[in-house]
Amino acid sequence: MLDIKFIRENPEIIKMAAEKKHIDFDVQKLIEIDKKRIEYSQRIEELRSKQNLVSVEITKVNPEEKQKKIEEMSLVKEKIKKLEPEFEKIMNEWRNLMLRVPNVPDISVPDGYNDENNQEIKVWGEKREFNFTPKDHIEIMESQDWVDFERGVKTSGFRGYFLKGEAALLDMAIWQYGMQKWTSKGFIPMIVPSLVKKETLLGSGYLPQGQDDLYNDIDGDYFAGTAEVATMNYYAGEILDKKDLPKKFISFSPCFRKEAGAYGKDVKGLIRVHEFMKLEQVVLCEASHEESVKFHEELTNFSEEVAEELNLPYHRVVNCGGDLGLGQVKKYDLEVWMPSQKKYKETGSSSYFHDFQTRRLNIRYRDDDGKLRFVHSLNNTAIATPRFLLMIIENYQNEDGTITIPEALRPYMEGKEKIGKAVFN
Repeated sequence: MLDIKFIRENPEIIKMAAEKKHIDFDVQKLIEIDKKRIEYSQRIEELRSKQNLVSVEITKVNPEEKQKKIEEMSLVKEKIKKLEPEFEKIMNEWRNLMLRVPNVPDISVPDGYNDENNQEIKVWGEKREFNFTPKDHIEIMESQDWVDFERGVKTSGFRGYFLKGEAALLDMAIWQYGMQKWTSKGFIPMIVPSLVKKETLLGSGYLPQGQDDLYNDIDGDYFAGTAEVATMNYYAGEILDKKDLPKKFISFSPCFRKEAGAYGKDVKGLIRVHEFMKLEQVVLCEASHEESVKFHEELTNFSEEVAEELNLPYHRVVNCGGDLGLGQVKKYDLEVWMPSQKKYKETGSSSYFHDFQTRRLNIRYRDDDGKLRFVHSLNNTAIATPRFLLMIIENYQNEDGTITIPEALRPYMEGKEKIGKAVFN
C-alpha cells in the first residue's frame, strides 16, 4: 500500500507504474473516491461536533429552550444516520482501490510483459559435459524408488508426490545446510505457520492479486505459498527500536500453491508442485532506498553462494515490469541449469518493497528525529525443495543412476559420497 498523499500528488507516477507492470488500475477513480471520502468524513465530523455542542447547551437552558435543542439534535442525528451508510460504501471502495495500487518500479527495471522478457545480467559456472546421455530426475528417482507420483496423485490429487528413501534424506540435508549457512550470517531461524489469516495475506500483499493461486479452508483462512507471509506478520502493528534494525530472519515452512495459470507447464515431475518446503530470507531495515538496494544485493548474493558452493551452474535475471508483483520495486530471479531440459529453471526470487508491505502491516520505528516511519522490507528464497533437490540429482547424476553428493552436503549425509544403486547399464 502506498501513502494516499503521495498518490494524490503523483497520479502520473502511479499511472506509469501500472502501465509498466501491465496492471489494470485507474488512479483517477481512486482520487475521485478519495475526494468523496474526505468530503463525507468532514460533513459527518461537523455534524458530530454540532451534536456535541448542542448536548452541552441543553444542560444550560430553560425547559422551553431545552425542547428546541432536543429537536435540533434529533435532526442532526438523522442527518448523520443517513450519511454513515453512504460513507461506509465510499470507504469500502476506497480501501479496495488502495489495496490495488501498484508500487512504483525502480528505474532500472526493464520493460516487458512476462518472464520471457527478463534480462540476463550474470552467468556463473560451467555446464557439465556428460560422457553419456543424461536422464531427467523423474527417470532417475523412479528407478531408485525415491519418488512415487502414482500414490501421490491417489493421496493428494494432481501434482501430488511421495518423496522417499535417500532422496528424502538428501532433501533434509539441504534444509540443514541452508539453515546453518544463514544462521552463521546472523539470521534468526524461525519455523513459521503455513495456515494464516486473510489479513496476514492482505498485509504482505498476496491479496487481492494472488487470490487464484492460494488454497483456503472452510473457515476463510489460507495456506501460504511462502514463509515470507507469516514472517512479515510477526511484527504487525508494532513499533521497533531503530537500534535493533535490521531484523534478519531465515524462516522455514511448508508452502502451498495452486499454480494457477501453469497448466501445461512442467506437468511431470517435481519442478512445479502444489506442496513444497522453503527456507525464506526476510529483512526489515530502515526506511532508506539505499539500505533496501544494499540488502537486495546482499540477499541475492547469499543465494548465489549456495549454488556456487554446490557447484550448480546458474544465471541471474532482472525481472521486467510485467513480471513484477503488485508490491515489488525490483526483483531478481536465480535460475539453475537443468540438463534434461537444456535450460535454466528458476530456483528462487529476490525482491524489495520499500514500505509497501509494512504500511499495510503497520510496522514502524522511531527515527532519530522522533518521527515514526515505516520500515522497509525485503525477501529472497534461500532454498526451496524439492525443486533444488532435483537440480542436484540431474547435475550430479552418474551413468549407472547413482548420484554424487556435493561436498558441501556430505556432512549432513553422514559423510556419504554417493546415494543410490547402479540401476542403469
